Amino acid sequence: MSQRTAVRTHSFTESVIREMTRVAREHEAINLAQGFPDFPAPQLLKDAACRAIQDDVNQYATTWGTDSLRGAVADQYARWYGMEVDPEREITVTCGATEAMAAVMLATVNPGDEVVVLEPFYENYGPDAALSGARPVFLPLSAPGFRLDPDRLKAAVTEKTRAVVINTPNNPSGRVLDREETQAVADLCVERDVLAVTDEIYEHIVYDGEHLPLARMPGMRDRTIVVSGLSKTFSVTGWRIGTIVAPPDLTSAIRKVHDFLTVGAPAPLQKACAEGLCKLGDDYYREMAADYRSRRDILHAGLREAGFDCGKPEGAYYIMADFSRLSSLDDTAFSKFLARECGVAPVPGSSFFSRPQDGARLVRFAFCKQRSTLDQAAGKLSRFFG
Repeated sequence: MSQRTAVRTHSFTESVIREMTRVAREHEAINLAQGFPDFPAPQLLKDAACRAIQDDVNQYATTWGTDSLRGAVADQYARWYGMEVDPEREITVTCGATEAMAAVMLATVNPGDEVVVLEPFYENYGPDAALSGARPVFLPLSAPGFRLDPDRLKAAVTEKTRAVVINTPNNPSGRVLDREETQAVADLCVERDVLAVTDEIYEHIVYDGEHLPLARMPGMRDRTIVVSGLSKTFSVTGWRIGTIVAPPDLTSAIRKVHDFLTVGAPAPLQKACAEGLCKLGDDYYREMAADYRSRRDILHAGLREAGFDCGKPEGAYYIMADFSRLSSLDDTAFSKFLARECGVAPVPGSSFFSRPQDGARLVRFAFCKQRSTLDQAAGKLSRFFG
């Protein structure tokens, strides 16, 4: 019998993050692996979703997003970033940022193209490129601070390069690219006529520095595709409401792919998210970032006390930690050992690198949890390694 599975699937595995969630459940461990909050979403959003369902907003919405949500997204881009975005021609609502990234790749990248991906990276980017028939080219950021080296970026771009994938604030490292780094990406994209695909899902979760949308840089508005969404901002990761902002010609192609991938995101949840964007003011975003900062500090202190080597992330809600002083196991074995024996589950660091050995001494912890959860996890780690 001929090969039964498509060759494009052979270069990647299932999600290691979701696998570690299953491991956490198996051992009843505290799940600091997968980035979902264990605290409630804003009451305003929950009430709006319930009202929408009771009001029978339960059928297909416009494929690329409801008028109200696209309008609210456009208003927020104008308010947050001073960007004029056309909700009719430049915004697509998707089933989460994960589908958004896949739709973008399938709509803009051809077989044989190259896609430059900064690493450490979120685990979807390589498979998304492979599904599009492209070759991911991984560009390591300079350790230990995970800074972008402009010269290495230039060297990674060839005549085959179609796009550069940027994730800031970054999952898993917590880096927030600064103005010099952002300008280096913009300069290269303009010089080499390359698209930038920016994953900005953590745009409002910043502690040090500031989030600088690449699309605002000179020459980048027409060559940047912005992927974001409401999952992290509103603590509704299960709602799967993502967004794409792109120039009209790219949006047209992206919408066609999105239509045949998922048809559309859930109508009542789109209505609720639109209400959240319209009614939750600046105080909400400031308080959210401040709350996550305090959670970061709890987990960071706990990890350091337990013997991990780690810095404080500048954004997002993850800490990459080196466990070299605690164990000679590799990252996968250590992560499962920690879940089984200590009762705290992280993600193996190798899942964020193209060469597994580069992450073999690292694990990633998520701190989008209640303070009591983080205190409990820190206590378990301290006692276990004390």
